[in-house]
Amino acid sequence: MSTAPTLHRTAVVVVGGGQAGLSTSWYLTRDGVDHVVLEAGTATHEWADTRWDAFTLVTPNWHCRLPGWSYDGPDPDGFMTRDEVVAWLAGYPASFGAPLREHTRVTALTEREGGGFVVDAVGPGGPEVWEADQVVVATGGYHVPIVPAWAPALSPSVTQVQSADYRTPDALPDGEVLVVGTGQSGAQIAEDLHLAGRRVHLAVGDAPRVARRHRGRDVMTWLAEMGLYDTSVAQYPGGLAAREKTNHYVTGRDGGRDIDLRAFAAEGMRLYGLLDGLEAGSGTTLTFRPTLRASLDAADDTYRSICRDVDRWIDARNAEGAGIDAAPVAPYEPVWEPDAEPAALDLAEAGVTSVVWAIGYRPDYRWVRVGVFDGTGRPTHTRGVTAVPGLYFLGLPWLHTWGSGRFLGIAADAEHVAGCITGRPTRTTPAASALAREVSPGPWGRAAQVEPAAAAAR
Repeated sequence: MSTAPTLHRTAVVVVGGGQAGLSTSWYLTRDGVDHVVLEAGTATHEWADTRWDAFTLVTPNWHCRLPGWSYDGPDPDGFMTRDEVVAWLAGYPASFGAPLREHTRVTALTEREGGGFVVDAVGPGGPEVWEADQVVVATGGYHVPIVPAWAPALSPSVTQVQSADYRTPDALPDGEVLVVGTGQSGAQIAEDLHLAGRRVHLAVGDAPRVARRHRGRDVMTWLAEMGLYDTSVAQYPGGLAAREKTNHYVTGRDGGRDIDLRAFAAEGMRLYGLLDGLEAGSGTTLTFRPTLRASLDAADDTYRSICRDVDRWIDARNAEGAGIDAAPVAPYEPVWEPDAEPAALDLAEAGVTSVVWAIGYRPDYRWVRVGVFDGTGRPTHTRGVTAVPGLYFLGLPWLHTWGSGRFLGIAADAEHVAGCITGRPTRTTPAASALAREVSPGPWGRAAQVEPAAAAAR
Protein backbone atom coordinates (compact mmCIF):
# COMPACT_ATOMS: atom_id res chain seq x y z
CA MET A 1 0.00 0.00 0.00
CA SER A 2 1.59 3.28 -1.10
CA THR A 3 2.00 6.12 1.34
CA ALA A 4 0.34 9.42 0.48
CA PRO A 5 2.97 12.16 0.06
CA THR A 6 3.31 14.83 2.71
CA LEU A 7 2.42 18.25 1.27
CA HIS A 8 4.54 21.31 2.08
CA ARG A 9 4.39 24.90 0.87
CA THR A 10 7.20 27.44 0.89
CA ALA A 11 8.30 30.47 -1.09
CA VAL A 12 11.52 28.97 -2.46
CA VAL A 13 12.84 25.43 -2.81
CA VAL A 14 16.61 25.11 -3.22
CA VAL A 15 17.55 21.73 -4.68
CA GLY A 16 21.04 20.71 -3.57
CA GLY A 17 22.75 21.30 -0.25
CA GLY A 18 26.31 21.75 -1.47
CA GLN A 19 28.19 25.04 -1.38
CA ALA A 20 26.03 26.64 -4.11
CA GLY A 21 22.71 25.71 -2.51
CA LEU A 22 23.84 26.69 0.98
CA SER A 23 25.23 30.00 -0.27
CA THR A 24 21.81 30.77 -1.76
CA SER A 25 20.19 29.78 1.53
CA TRP A 26 22.48 32.18 3.42
CA TYR A 27 21.24 35.15 1.39
CA LEU A 28 17.61 34.05 1.55
CA THR A 29 17.94 33.65 5.33
CA ARG A 30 19.51 37.10 5.55
CA ASP A 31 16.62 38.56 3.60
CA GLY A 32 13.92 36.77 5.59
CA VAL A 33 12.68 34.58 2.73
CA ASP A 34 10.83 31.39 3.68
CA HIS A 35 12.61 28.52 1.95
CA VAL A 36 13.92 24.98 2.25
CA VAL A 37 17.09 23.27 1.03
CA LEU A 38 16.56 19.68 -0.14
CA GLU A 39 19.70 17.54 -0.22
CA ALA A 40 19.76 13.95 -1.49
CA GLY A 41 22.67 12.98 0.76
CA THR A 42 24.41 15.15 3.31
CA ALA A 43 25.73 18.67 2.89
CA THR A 44 29.34 17.50 2.54
CA HIS A 45 28.87 14.10 0.93
CA GLU A 46 30.25 15.09 -2.48
CA TRP A 47 33.53 16.09 -0.86
CA ALA A 48 33.63 13.14 1.53
CA ASP A 49 32.45 10.43 -0.87
CA THR A 50 33.79 11.30 -4.33
CA ARG A 51 37.41 12.32 -3.66
CA TRP A 52 40.38 10.04 -3.25
CA ASP A 53 42.26 9.81 0.05
CA ALA A 54 45.23 11.98 -1.03
CA PHE A 55 43.02 14.64 -2.65
CA THR A 56 43.85 18.30 -2.06
CA LEU A 57 42.39 21.50 -3.38
CA VAL A 58 44.06 22.91 -6.47
CA THR A 59 43.19 26.49 -5.56
CA PRO A 60 44.72 28.19 -2.50
CA ASN A 61 42.87 28.04 0.81
CA TRP A 62 42.09 31.75 0.73
CA HIS A 63 39.76 31.03 -2.21
CA CYS A 64 37.52 29.12 0.20
CA ARG A 65 34.94 31.81 0.82
CA LEU A 66 31.20 31.39 1.15
CA PRO A 67 28.75 34.04 2.35
CA GLY A 68 29.48 34.59 6.04
CA TRP A 69 32.02 31.75 6.10
CA SER A 70 35.66 32.05 5.04
CA TYR A 71 38.82 30.05 5.56
CA ASP A 72 40.53 31.51 8.63
CA GLY A 73 43.31 28.98 9.17
CA PRO A 74 47.07 29.58 9.36
CA ASP A 75 47.90 28.79 5.73
CA PRO A 76 45.91 30.92 3.25
CA ASP A 77 48.31 30.00 0.45
CA GLY A 78 48.21 26.27 1.21
CA PHE A 79 45.81 23.61 -0.04
CA MET A 80 43.37 21.84 2.23
CA THR A 81 43.07 18.08 2.05
CA ARG A 82 39.77 16.34 1.41
CA ASP A 83 39.14 15.78 5.11
CA GLU A 84 40.03 19.38 5.96
CA VAL A 85 37.56 20.66 3.36
CA VAL A 86 34.85 18.40 4.78
CA ALA A 87 35.57 19.68 8.31
CA TRP A 88 35.56 23.30 7.12
CA LEU A 89 32.22 22.92 5.34
CA ALA A 90 30.59 20.92 8.14
CA GLY A 91 30.01 23.95 10.35
CA TYR A 92 28.51 26.14 7.64
CA PRO A 93 24.79 25.18 7.70
CA ALA A 94 24.50 25.62 11.47
CA SER A 95 26.29 28.99 11.33
CA PHE A 96 23.16 30.64 9.94
CA GLY A 97 20.47 28.08 10.73
CA ALA A 98 20.03 26.77 7.19
CA PRO A 99 16.62 25.07 6.71
CA LEU A 100 18.40 22.00 5.38
CA ARG A 101 16.61 18.68 4.89
CA GLU A 102 19.20 15.98 4.24
CA HIS A 103 18.53 12.52 2.76
CA THR A 104 15.70 14.03 0.72
CA ARG A 105 16.05 13.22 -2.97
CA VAL A 106 14.14 15.31 -5.49
CA THR A 107 12.62 13.13 -8.20
CA ALA A 108 10.68 15.65 -10.30
CA LEU A 109 10.29 19.38 -10.84
CA THR A 110 7.26 20.58 -12.80
CA GLU A 111 5.48 23.87 -13.35
CA ARG A 112 2.37 24.44 -11.25
CA GLU A 113 -0.83 25.46 -12.97
CA GLY A 114 -1.28 29.16 -12.40
CA GLY A 115 2.39 29.79 -11.70
CA GLY A 116 5.11 28.47 -9.45
CA PHE A 117 6.39 24.92 -9.22
CA VAL A 118 5.77 21.48 -7.77
CA VAL A 119 8.75 19.54 -6.42
CA ASP A 120 8.37 15.81 -5.81
CA ALA A 121 10.85 14.26 -3.40
CA VAL A 122 11.48 11.23 -1.24
CA GLY A 123 12.65 11.95 2.29
CA PRO A 124 13.42 9.82 5.33
CA GLY A 125 9.70 9.61 6.10
CA GLY A 126 8.57 8.76 2.57
CA PRO A 127 7.21 10.75 -0.40
CA GLU A 128 6.98 14.53 -0.15
CA VAL A 129 5.47 17.22 -2.37
CA TRP A 130 6.68 20.79 -2.13
CA GLU A 131 4.82 23.69 -3.73
CA ALA A 132 6.92 26.79 -4.22
CA ASP A 133 6.80 30.10 -6.04
CA GLN A 134 10.45 29.84 -7.07
CA VAL A 135 13.08 27.09 -7.36
CA VAL A 136 16.87 27.18 -7.41
CA VAL A 137 18.55 24.11 -8.93
CA ALA A 138 21.97 23.90 -7.28
CA THR A 139 23.00 20.35 -8.08
CA GLY A 140 26.08 21.25 -10.13
CA GLY A 141 26.81 20.13 -13.67
CA TYR A 142 28.72 16.88 -13.12
CA HIS A 143 26.18 14.08 -12.80
CA VAL A 144 26.90 11.08 -15.02
CA PRO A 145 30.46 9.86 -15.67
CA ILE A 146 31.45 9.55 -19.31
CA VAL A 147 32.73 6.13 -20.40
CA PRO A 148 33.07 4.69 -23.88
CA ALA A 149 30.07 2.68 -25.08
CA TRP A 150 32.37 -0.32 -25.58
CA ALA A 151 33.68 -0.33 -21.98
CA PRO A 152 31.48 -3.32 -20.98
CA ALA A 153 33.26 -5.35 -23.67
CA LEU A 154 36.59 -5.08 -21.85
CA SER A 155 37.78 -8.35 -20.38
CA PRO A 156 36.29 -9.04 -16.94
CA SER A 157 39.84 -9.61 -15.75
CA VAL A 158 40.32 -5.83 -15.92
CA THR A 159 38.86 -3.84 -13.02
CA GLN A 160 37.14 -0.63 -14.15
CA VAL A 161 36.84 2.29 -11.72
CA GLN A 162 35.32 5.75 -12.11
CA SER A 163 37.47 8.63 -10.88
CA ALA A 164 34.81 9.43 -8.25
CA ASP A 165 35.18 5.89 -6.87
CA TYR A 166 38.97 5.80 -6.81
CA ARG A 167 40.39 6.00 -3.28
CA THR A 168 43.97 4.70 -2.98
CA PRO A 169 46.52 2.83 -5.09
CA ASP A 170 46.31 -0.13 -2.68
CA ALA A 171 42.55 -0.46 -3.29
CA LEU A 172 43.24 -1.49 -6.90
CA PRO A 173 44.37 -5.01 -7.82
CA ASP A 174 48.12 -5.61 -8.09
CA GLY A 175 49.48 -4.80 -11.51
CA GLU A 176 49.80 -1.85 -13.85
CA VAL A 177 47.07 0.78 -14.20
CA LEU A 178 45.65 2.66 -17.17
CA VAL A 179 44.27 6.11 -16.41
CA VAL A 180 42.12 7.60 -19.17
CA GLY A 181 41.93 11.41 -19.19
CA THR A 182 44.18 14.22 -18.03
CA GLY A 183 41.78 16.77 -16.62
CA GLN A 184 42.24 17.72 -12.99
CA SER A 185 41.14 14.35 -11.60
CA GLY A 186 42.90 12.17 -14.17
CA ALA A 187 46.23 13.97 -13.88
CA GLN A 188 46.17 13.93 -10.09
CA ILE A 189 45.11 10.28 -9.85
CA ALA A 190 47.91 9.36 -12.26
CA GLU A 191 50.29 11.27 -9.98
CA ASP A 192 48.92 9.50 -6.90
CA LEU A 193 49.50 6.10 -8.46
CA HIS A 194 52.92 7.09 -9.81
CA LEU A 195 54.12 8.35 -6.43
CA ALA A 196 52.97 5.07 -4.85
CA GLY A 197 55.26 3.17 -7.21
CA ARG A 198 52.55 1.79 -9.50
CA ARG A 199 53.36 1.55 -13.21
CA VAL A 200 50.93 3.93 -14.89
CA HIS A 201 49.77 4.08 -18.50
CA LEU A 202 48.11 7.44 -19.18
CA ALA A 203 45.84 8.29 -22.12
CA VAL A 204 46.47 12.01 -22.52
CA GLY A 205 43.56 14.27 -23.41
CA ASP A 206 43.45 17.88 -24.53
CA ALA A 207 43.38 19.52 -21.08
CA PRO A 208 45.73 22.49 -20.65
CA ARG A 209 48.09 22.92 -17.71
CA VAL A 210 49.13 25.82 -15.54
CA ALA A 211 52.12 26.62 -13.34
CA ARG A 212 51.59 26.23 -9.63
CA ARG A 213 53.71 29.26 -8.84
CA HIS A 214 55.33 31.97 -10.92
CA ARG A 215 57.59 34.76 -9.76
CA GLY A 216 57.12 34.04 -6.09
CA ARG A 217 53.33 33.70 -5.95
CA ASP A 218 50.63 31.16 -6.67
CA VAL A 219 49.43 31.59 -10.26
CA MET A 220 45.78 31.36 -9.18
CA THR A 221 46.38 34.34 -6.92
CA TRP A 222 48.03 36.32 -9.71
CA LEU A 223 45.09 35.54 -12.00
CA ALA A 224 42.60 36.54 -9.31
CA GLU A 225 44.29 39.90 -8.85
CA MET A 226 44.45 40.35 -12.62
CA GLY A 227 40.66 40.15 -12.68
CA LEU A 228 40.10 36.78 -14.36
CA TYR A 229 37.76 35.58 -11.62
CA ASP A 230 35.70 38.76 -12.01
CA THR A 231 35.40 38.71 -15.82
CA SER A 232 32.02 37.53 -17.07
CA VAL A 233 31.85 34.72 -19.59
CA ALA A 234 30.37 37.11 -22.14
CA GLN A 235 33.51 39.29 -21.90
CA TYR A 236 35.90 36.34 -22.02
CA PRO A 237 37.70 35.54 -25.30
CA GLY A 238 35.42 33.22 -27.21
CA GLY A 239 32.37 34.22 -25.16
CA LEU A 240 30.00 31.44 -24.12
CA ALA A 241 32.29 28.87 -25.76
CA ALA A 242 34.45 29.20 -22.65
CA ARG A 243 31.89 27.01 -20.87
CA GLU A 244 33.19 24.06 -22.89
CA LYS A 245 36.80 24.52 -21.77
CA THR A 246 38.53 21.89 -19.64
CA ASN A 247 40.12 23.01 -16.39
CA HIS A 248 43.91 23.26 -16.25
CA TYR A 249 45.72 20.49 -14.43
CA VAL A 250 47.96 21.27 -11.45
CA THR A 251 48.17 19.94 -7.89
CA GLY A 252 48.08 21.20 -4.32
CA ARG A 253 49.71 18.05 -2.99
CA ASP A 254 52.67 18.41 -0.61
CA GLY A 255 52.28 22.17 -0.52
CA GLY A 256 51.54 22.49 -4.23
CA ARG A 257 53.54 21.92 -7.40
CA ASP A 258 53.28 21.64 -11.16
CA ILE A 259 52.05 18.47 -12.80
CA ASP A 260 54.43 17.80 -15.67
CA LEU A 261 53.43 14.71 -17.64
CA ARG A 262 56.74 14.82 -19.48
CA ALA A 263 58.59 14.47 -16.17
CA PHE A 264 56.37 11.51 -15.25
CA ALA A 265 57.24 9.91 -18.60
CA ALA A 266 60.96 10.44 -17.97
CA GLU A 267 60.43 8.57 -14.68
CA GLY A 268 58.75 5.61 -16.35
CA MET A 269 55.07 6.49 -16.87
CA ARG A 270 53.82 5.42 -20.31
CA LEU A 271 51.96 8.14 -22.21
CA TYR A 272 49.53 7.68 -25.12
CA GLY A 273 47.33 9.89 -27.26
CA LEU A 274 43.55 10.03 -27.08
CA LEU A 275 41.94 6.64 -26.48
CA ASP A 276 40.29 5.62 -29.74
CA GLY A 277 38.65 2.27 -29.12
CA LEU A 278 38.79 -1.43 -28.33
CA GLU A 279 40.11 -3.76 -31.02
CA ALA A 280 37.20 -5.89 -32.17
CA GLY A 281 37.01 -9.26 -30.47
CA SER A 282 40.12 -8.78 -28.37
CA GLY A 283 38.71 -7.71 -25.02
CA THR A 284 42.08 -6.26 -24.01
CA THR A 285 43.70 -4.42 -26.92
CA LEU A 286 43.08 -0.68 -26.93
CA THR A 287 43.92 1.69 -29.78
CA PHE A 288 45.00 5.32 -29.56
CA ARG A 289 45.04 8.32 -31.85
CA PRO A 290 48.40 9.92 -32.78
CA THR A 291 47.76 13.02 -30.66
CA LEU A 292 50.28 12.66 -27.81
CA ARG A 293 52.93 15.09 -29.03
CA ALA A 294 50.35 17.73 -30.02
CA SER A 295 48.54 17.43 -26.67
CA LEU A 296 51.74 17.82 -24.64
CA ASP A 297 52.84 20.79 -26.77
CA ALA A 298 49.44 22.49 -26.47
CA ALA A 299 49.37 22.04 -22.68
CA ASP A 300 52.86 23.53 -22.40
CA ASP A 301 51.93 26.42 -24.71
CA THR A 302 49.05 27.30 -22.39
CA TYR A 303 51.37 27.01 -19.36
CA ARG A 304 53.86 29.44 -20.90
CA SER A 305 51.14 31.76 -22.19
CA ILE A 306 49.67 32.20 -18.71
CA CYS A 307 53.12 32.93 -17.29
CA ARG A 308 53.64 35.56 -20.00
CA ASP A 309 50.28 37.14 -19.14
CA VAL A 310 51.40 37.43 -15.53
CA ASP A 311 54.75 38.89 -16.66
CA ARG A 312 53.04 41.57 -18.73
CA TRP A 313 50.69 42.46 -15.89
CA ILE A 314 53.58 42.80 -13.42
CA ASP A 315 55.53 44.95 -15.89
CA ALA A 316 52.53 47.24 -16.41
CA ARG A 317 51.94 47.64 -12.67
CA ASN A 318 55.60 48.31 -11.96
CA ALA A 319 55.63 50.91 -14.74
CA GLU A 320 52.95 52.66 -12.67
CA GLY A 321 55.15 52.50 -9.56
CA ALA A 322 53.64 49.44 -7.89
CA GLY A 323 56.94 48.07 -6.63
CA ILE A 324 56.22 44.37 -7.13
CA ASP A 325 59.41 42.57 -6.13
CA ALA A 326 59.16 39.45 -8.30
CA ALA A 327 62.21 38.41 -10.29
CA PRO A 328 61.59 37.07 -13.80
CA VAL A 329 61.84 33.32 -14.41
CA ALA A 330 63.04 31.40 -17.45
CA PRO A 331 60.26 29.89 -19.57
CA TYR A 332 59.51 26.19 -19.21
CA GLU A 333 61.51 23.87 -21.46
CA PRO A 334 60.32 20.31 -22.12
CA VAL A 335 62.16 17.63 -20.15
CA TRP A 336 61.03 14.73 -22.35
CA GLU A 337 59.78 14.15 -25.87
CA PRO A 338 57.90 11.11 -27.19
CA ASP A 339 59.94 9.16 -29.71
CA ALA A 340 56.77 7.71 -31.25
CA GLU A 341 52.99 7.85 -31.15
CA PRO A 342 51.88 4.60 -29.46
CA ALA A 343 49.07 3.10 -31.52
CA ALA A 344 47.92 0.26 -29.28
CA LEU A 345 48.16 -1.29 -25.83
CA ASP A 346 47.34 -4.90 -25.03
CA LEU A 347 46.28 -4.69 -21.39
CA ALA A 348 46.85 -8.40 -20.75
CA GLU A 349 50.31 -8.39 -22.31
CA ALA A 350 51.34 -5.23 -20.41
CA GLY A 351 50.03 -6.54 -17.09
CA VAL A 352 47.40 -3.80 -16.79
CA THR A 353 44.79 -5.01 -14.31
CA SER A 354 42.84 -1.77 -13.73
CA VAL A 355 41.41 1.10 -15.76
CA VAL A 356 40.50 4.40 -14.09
CA TRP A 357 38.03 6.37 -16.19
CA ALA A 358 38.59 10.12 -15.77
CA ILE A 359 37.12 11.42 -19.02
CA GLY A 360 34.60 13.76 -17.42
CA TYR A 361 30.89 14.01 -16.73
CA ARG A 362 27.72 14.98 -18.50
CA PRO A 363 24.70 16.69 -16.93
CA ASP A 364 21.53 14.78 -16.14
CA TYR A 365 18.49 16.97 -15.53
CA ARG A 366 15.82 14.51 -16.64
CA TRP A 367 13.99 15.16 -13.39
CA VAL A 368 13.59 18.86 -14.34
CA ARG A 369 10.48 18.74 -16.54
CA VAL A 370 10.60 22.38 -17.58
CA GLY A 371 11.62 23.56 -21.06
CA VAL A 372 14.85 25.42 -20.28
CA PHE A 373 17.46 23.12 -21.88
CA ASP A 374 19.49 23.22 -25.08
CA GLY A 375 20.11 20.31 -27.42
CA THR A 376 22.93 18.98 -25.24
CA GLY A 377 20.81 18.82 -22.10
CA ARG A 378 22.37 21.88 -20.50
CA PRO A 379 20.22 24.63 -19.00
CA THR A 380 19.98 27.88 -20.94
CA HIS A 381 20.30 30.90 -18.69
CA THR A 382 21.85 34.31 -18.14
CA ARG A 383 23.85 34.20 -14.94
CA GLY A 384 21.61 31.45 -13.60
CA VAL A 385 18.32 33.14 -14.54
CA THR A 386 16.25 31.08 -17.00
CA ALA A 387 13.51 32.19 -19.37
CA VAL A 388 10.92 30.52 -17.10
CA PRO A 389 10.03 33.03 -14.35
CA GLY A 390 11.12 31.80 -10.94
CA LEU A 391 13.51 29.04 -12.08
CA TYR A 392 17.25 29.46 -11.48
CA PHE A 393 20.44 27.40 -11.72
CA LEU A 394 23.59 27.80 -9.61
CA GLY A 395 26.96 26.12 -9.15
CA LEU A 396 27.62 25.47 -12.84
CA PRO A 397 31.08 25.86 -14.36
CA TRP A 398 31.31 29.24 -16.04
CA LEU A 399 27.77 30.12 -14.98
CA HIS A 400 28.98 33.74 -14.98
CA THR A 401 32.75 33.76 -14.46
CA TRP A 402 35.70 31.36 -14.29
CA GLY A 403 35.08 31.18 -10.55
CA SER A 404 31.38 30.29 -10.76
CA GLY A 405 31.91 26.58 -10.18
CA ARG A 406 34.51 27.20 -7.47
CA PHE A 407 34.45 28.44 -3.91
CA LEU A 408 35.74 31.88 -4.88
CA GLY A 409 32.91 32.68 -7.30
CA ILE A 410 29.88 31.07 -5.70
CA ALA A 411 28.99 33.88 -3.28
CA ALA A 412 28.66 36.54 -5.99
CA ASP A 413 26.45 34.31 -8.16
CA ALA A 414 24.28 33.28 -5.20
CA GLU A 415 23.86 36.92 -4.17
CA HIS A 416 22.78 37.79 -7.71
CA VAL A 417 20.17 35.00 -7.84
CA ALA A 418 18.90 35.83 -4.34
CA GLY A 419 18.45 39.43 -5.47
CA CYS A 420 16.42 38.25 -8.47
CA ILE A 421 14.24 36.19 -6.13
CA THR A 422 13.57 39.01 -3.68
CA GLY A 423 13.59 41.86 -6.18
CA ARG A 424 16.09 43.60 -3.88
CA PRO A 425 19.51 43.11 -5.48
CA THR A 426 22.60 43.70 -3.34
CA ARG A 427 26.32 43.64 -4.11
CA THR A 428 28.19 42.93 -0.91
CA THR A 429 30.52 40.21 -2.23
CA PRO A 430 34.02 41.67 -2.66
CA ALA A 431 35.75 41.32 -6.02
CA ALA A 432 38.33 38.54 -6.21
CA SER A 433 40.88 41.04 -7.53
CA ALA A 434 40.68 43.04 -4.31
CA LEU A 435 40.69 39.96 -2.08
CA ALA A 436 43.85 38.58 -3.69
CA ARG A 437 45.94 41.60 -2.71
CA GLU A 438 44.42 41.78 0.76
CA VAL A 439 44.64 38.11 1.72
CA SER A 440 47.73 36.95 -0.19
CA PRO A 441 49.93 39.93 -1.10
CA GLY A 442 52.91 37.78 -2.03
CA PRO A 443 55.79 39.73 -3.57
CA TRP A 444 54.15 43.14 -3.56
CA GLY A 445 56.85 45.58 -2.49
CA ARG A 446 56.67 48.34 0.09
CA ALA A 447 56.45 51.01 -2.58
CA ALA A 448 53.20 52.82 -3.22
CA GLN A 449 50.58 50.42 -4.49
CA VAL A 450 47.98 51.10 -7.12
CA GLU A 451 44.50 49.70 -7.27
CA PRO A 452 44.17 46.44 -9.25
CA ALA A 453 43.65 47.24 -12.92
CA ALA A 454 40.81 44.77 -13.30
CA ALA A 455 37.67 45.66 -11.36
CA ALA A 456 34.77 43.35 -10.75
CA ALA A 457 32.68 42.77 -13.86
CA ARG A 458 29.61 41.45 -12.19
